[in-house]
Amino acid sequence: MIKFLIEKEFKQLLRNSFLPKLILIFPCMIMLLMPWAVNMEIKNIRLNIVDNDHSAVSQRLVNKIAASTYFHLTEVPASYEEGLRNIELGTADIVMEIPRHLERDWMNGRDAHILVAANSVNGTKGGLGSSYLTAIINGYASELRSERPEAVSVSGIIPSIRIDTQGLFNPNLNYKLYMIPALMAMLLTLICGFLPALNVVSEKEVGTIEQINVTPVPKFTFILAKLLPYWIVGFIVLTLCFVLAWLLYGIVPVGHFSMIYLLVIFFVLVMSGFGLVISNYSATMQQSMFVMFFFMLILMLMSGLFTPISSMPEWAQAITVFNPLKYFIEAMRMVYLKGSGLVDLLPEIGILSLFAVFFNSWAVISYRKSR
Repeated sequence: MIKFLIEKEFKQLLRNSFLPKLILIFPCMIMLLMPWAVNMEIKNIRLNIVDNDHSAVSQRLVNKIAASTYFHLTEVPASYEEGLRNIELGTADIVMEIPRHLERDWMNGRDAHILVAANSVNGTKGGLGSSYLTAIINGYASELRSERPEAVSVSGIIPSIRIDTQGLFNPNLNYKLYMIPALMAMLLTLICGFLPALNVVSEKEVGTIEQINVTPVPKFTFILAKLLPYWIVGFIVLTLCFVLAWLLYGIVPVGHFSMIYLLVIFFVLVMSGFGLVISNYSATMQQSMFVMFFFMLILMLMSGLFTPISSMPEWAQAITVFNPLKYFIEAMRMVYLKGSGLVDLLPEIGILSLFAVFFNSWAVISYRKSR
């Protein structure tokens, strides 16, 4: 029975002169235009400072950075390696290491070297964050020179503080490498959310759904037949996006493609289930489109797609916990830029599976064969 229902769904999809074109053209337009058009504001950069000197000079530098509106000093790790682990875990954006004997070297007229490592998964945030930090350190060095003019080397050269910056995961600070995985997630959200909703409501308007309702097809089988075609559509759209990202921008994931397809299995179930829930409560296509558009705007604006979640107010950050798109975008970026594997992705996969069970159970329960 399920085989014939799925066959019906595909015939109905291909018979529509508009939808197959939309499935192919929409990803192409998004992948062509959006990477050039999007931008984001930088705020609340999470900073870890490793102070190996513990002197008055280093403490003043730490206080000066902490007083900046750009940075949020989240932790003072014991070692530089611990700070790098915090970057890998996503709890820090930048790690700064103050070397031993910073004050002594400065007073003896020797240059001091400060190491800055930035998480360049988000190239804009990593690059600008490093620039802000460099400006603060250079300003502090000028302040020290004016306070202690006697700190001059034997050759008469005034010592300086040199900063070595290292970008992690995205060393060239390529913003497209950060945005393209999120744009793929946005495409899957729109296509796999809207199409199932519009499909069911269009059948309501035409009246063909009544022919299904009078058959002994169980509600679960009906919902499953509606989900599976768009599961396949999601894989087709994602594969097309992979090809376009490679051909247009030379971007391929650092991690394995299988990890991304595994994530898509769960995410398409989430969005298709959400679309079917909306269709069960909508009587017309116009009504379902307005409701879907309302929720899609919220999902995309509060997912970290355009604006970093860390830059949002606390009440907005609390709401993003219930946004499945947030977890999918984070997981896509982890695979694309960090090369994350299955163990790293288990939290996101677990949360997406819970969303999938919730929305699809709701879709089955809310679907009524008799009205």
